[in-house]
Amino acid sequence: MNTRNRLWRQIFSALTIVFLIAVVWSLFSFQSVEKPQDVPISQISSEIAAGTVEKVVVEGNKVTAVKKDKTELVSYKESSQGLKDYGITSEKVIVDIKNPDSGAVWSTLASIFLPFLLVAALLYFLTRRAQSGNMQAMSFGKTTARSYMGEKRVTFADVAGMKHAKQELVEIVEFLKSPAKFKALGAEIPRGVLLIGPAGVGKTLLAKAVAGEANVPFLSLSASEFVEMFVGVGASRVRDLFTKAKRLAPTVIFIDELDAVGRQRGTGLGGSHDEREQTLNQILVEMDGFDTDANVIVLAATNRPDVLDPALLRPGRFDRKVSLDLPDRAERAAILKIHAANKPLDSKVDLEEVAKGTPGLSGADLRNVMNEAAILAARDGKKKIDQKDLRHAIDKTLLGPERTSYLMTESERKTVAYHEAGHAILGHILPELDDVHKVSIVSRGMALGYTLSLPNEDRKLIPQKKFEQEIVQLLGGRAAEQIIFNTVTTGASNDLERATAIARNMVTVFGMSRLGPIKVGEREEMVFLGREMGMHRVHSEKLAALIDEEITKIITNAWETALKLLSKELKTLKVMAEALLKEETLEDAELAAIFATLKPVRG
Repeated sequence: MNTRNRLWRQIFSALTIVFLIAVVWSLFSFQSVEKPQDVPISQISSEIAAGTVEKVVVEGNKVTAVKKDKTELVSYKESSQGLKDYGITSEKVIVDIKNPDSGAVWSTLASIFLPFLLVAALLYFLTRRAQSGNMQAMSFGKTTARSYMGEKRVTFADVAGMKHAKQELVEIVEFLKSPAKFKALGAEIPRGVLLIGPAGVGKTLLAKAVAGEANVPFLSLSASEFVEMFVGVGASRVRDLFTKAKRLAPTVIFIDELDAVGRQRGTGLGGSHDEREQTLNQILVEMDGFDTDANVIVLAATNRPDVLDPALLRPGRFDRKVSLDLPDRAERAAILKIHAANKPLDSKVDLEEVAKGTPGLSGADLRNVMNEAAILAARDGKKKIDQKDLRHAIDKTLLGPERTSYLMTESERKTVAYHEAGHAILGHILPELDDVHKVSIVSRGMALGYTLSLPNEDRKLIPQKKFEQEIVQLLGGRAAEQIIFNTVTTGASNDLERATAIARNMVTVFGMSRLGPIKVGEREEMVFLGREMGMHRVHSEKLAALIDEEITKIITNAWETALKLLSKELKTLKVMAEALLKEETLEDAELAAIFATLKPVRG
């Protein structure tokens, strides 16, 4: 509607400008041309007899005499009489007889009918606008689901990794392809499948692949599109969505971000007539009321399954829950190959190295890495993407862009160099930690410098010693400042925050303290989760004091360990800091040369 209004405003403005130009032009044209003099036809005859007329122009009943001084005399004769009746003959003067101008007829007709046409056009557009408004009002409760029937099919081959999830969904595909095979054995296929996983892991892509493998229509929308400010619209859209799906059956419905309307009911907010709750109730009714022969599968995605209403998760609705995890190293390599298919890569590019350097990144993150590498290569005028572009893209994705405009003072550069050198040395000599691959004092994002450690393999289980050594490494930067400058700075604030979080989880979540194998802490259930309001402690004040004591003990021991280890490697600490001040960034080869004299700590 806004676009249509803008169009009409532009048309009105253009017509106004044309009208003003025509008015100005007509004014100037009338001023620049001398108006002919109206006279009786007898005067024209007298002027001809006197020899002052050069020629006579006859147009119908109009007679125009052009005098030798270029002035014009205009008169009109009767239709039944000719020029000879007035004494005007071709022997006396040149007579030019013209046919009546048909344009005059059309201009006369236009002057008569144009106002009626303009009024009719105005009424027509007003009627159309009123009808479109009525149609919008009538279609307000219609579903906004987008259909992907005519688009390029996405299949499981386009989805790298996620073998477990694909296996869970193969049965859904088989049912959509040949439901009779299952019904012959009395089997009922699940009505709904809930895809659970972190953002960017590929839930929407996997849902598209299910429809693509089965070659059935795919109706997609976000759960937030159900809810409007008007009561009952969401429920109406749900009914229309399922009606449309049954009409297209077999088909797949995909509802993204289900928690937008599927949060637990009964919170006391909004009352029983809350629009979101009405929408959720209608979804529950539609899923429970599926016809047994309606080949419609509902796929939904969420990264907050803990806040969903229990009625959504019972059998008969979302029968199956498929968990999607972040990709491991092999899956990351496969994902990178898919996103690199349409990009020109240098022959020396090693995607396995990129996969190794991107632990914890989702499929969406990996796509962004490849896109950033392409942007960097294009900015540098390259024809192909090389390994350097990919490494810079990883750093930008993980840490943020380089802050080239931020210039540190020499004392700050020295402090940051020793700080990062402390992290790197402890990361190398402590055996449970990941290998250090890059150290830099170039500012990225909010960090003045960074140390990049990459695991040799993906870990699912983390031992207690790794947590303890991670805290030691995090405190290594602050310990290096203390040893070299005999003072500390605010540069370790993020390190302290992360170290304290690890220590608290060791005590309260993982049972890695003298408190024993118990989980303690505070339960936070805020109102936006769709549950009870407030925060309350589930342990005594005495136990809280013991928790604080254990966290302090873990941090203190790690601090003493960091000081002790770095004091022994003071020479290497200074060598690395000087190298960072000179080169700003040290990678594998340079780090290997510096670490050659270091020996890992055992035990």
